[in-house]
Amino acid sequence: MQSFQILLAILLGLAATGQPTDNSIAASAHAPQAGDAAAGGFAAAGDAVAAVAVPVPSEKAMQYYRSGNVLWVVSQLVALAIPAVILFSGLSAKLQQLARRIGRRWFFIVLVYFILYYVLQYILALPLAFYAGYVRPHAYGLSNLTLQRWLGDWLKWLAVGTVFGGLVLWIPYLLIRSSPRRWWLYTGLCALPVMFFVMLIEPIWVAPLFNRFGPMQDERLEARILALAQRAGIDGGHVFEVDKSADTKTLNAYVTGLLGTKRIVLWDTLLAKLDTHQVLFVMGHEMGHYVLDHIFLGILAGFAGILVGLYLVYRLSGGLLRRFKTRFGFAELSDVASLPLILLLLHLVSLLLMPAGLAVSRHLEHEADRFGLELTQNNHAAATAFVRLQSENLGNPRPGLLFILWRADHPPLAERIEFANNYHPWTENKPGRYDRLFRAPSPEAMHDAGSLRTR
Repeated sequence: MQSFQILLAILLGLAATGQPTDNSIAASAHAPQAGDAAAGGFAAAGDAVAAVAVPVPSEKAMQYYRSGNVLWVVSQLVALAIPAVILFSGLSAKLQQLARRIGRRWFFIVLVYFILYYVLQYILALPLAFYAGYVRPHAYGLSNLTLQRWLGDWLKWLAVGTVFGGLVLWIPYLLIRSSPRRWWLYTGLCALPVMFFVMLIEPIWVAPLFNRFGPMQDERLEARILALAQRAGIDGGHVFEVDKSADTKTLNAYVTGLLGTKRIVLWDTLLAKLDTHQVLFVMGHEMGHYVLDHIFLGILAGFAGILVGLYLVYRLSGGLLRRFKTRFGFAELSDVASLPLILLLLHLVSLLLMPAGLAVSRHLEHEADRFGLELTQNNHAAATAFVRLQSENLGNPRPGLLFILWRADHPPLAERIEFANNYHPWTENKPGRYDRLFRAPSPEAMHDAGSLRTR
């Protein structure tokens, strides 16, 4: 699910370190990598409650976890340092002067400045992006990316960010000019439809630039998934298989899109490495996001964070402009040269608000786990899927408190495994939280369940 920081990036069309994450939909590559996954299928009661032990992480996984924490800190420092250097060196003001000579009119000045700034910060972040996105995953045996493919994706993200930022950046600057005291409120309100628009078009216009999406290759498994979707109350659901094996050896699945573009996406790596029971539980989890409207809830939570963040930028920027206007080379927030100042303050605020945003995300993921368990009633498949995800993605099932607060958008894997072991109200003749949302299984699904139990 999306964090506050990612939604800020969507608002301004910028990736803080110059290399966007995987469309902000999958779990971070440095997190405990359960992705958006859960797992399962129908099973006999005895199998469904068989406890699965939380595995001890390998030394390689712990090295990956520790080095990931260092990389996260470095990434935050770089994300702060780039706009700070451009701002305090006076370079931003010089870029604005160049944009004025080229653009002449206000709209084109904003557009030219943004292109100059975005390309500059993207290039400055290239060394870290290359290490984080190419060198490190290869060093840990998690990547299938060729250098040519990585560079191509990097350039594509540069193009996507440039186009999107160029289309929307004029909006906050127009509002700052027209309403110096209320611009933060109006910009926040404008961000909401922008976020909805991005979520609407991302699956059909952006994601296909990087991977091939198509129908599932295993038609029998697809039929089982559609039967499960019918029981979850989803009619005409869209399930896609994506060729992520071209990029990675890790496993994931996610829900994306809005309205007619809403879909569940399964990585081909996940389909290759999880069994049928586990894949069905993955789908149960993702259907939980779908049925429980977690995408809308995540956007609303991000919107609240953006409002708070922009208000704090409004409160803090005035004092900084008065004190450092000589060094900055401009004195008004309405000057487009203030972009690195706004980004710097937004990033600082996002670090303060991140624990709250991630807590919301972890809650939604936990409820999706619950939904998947109640839908499939296969605790063993859920727990073993998490174990497999930990192994394949080099996860640490018990990360430290600081990691949970500032990095974990999913519950720790140990908690998810233990919850999968222990949550089975159906074996105690108790109602589940989401029973009211389920339809009675079709005769085909019941027959399918019986065939699964015999395997």
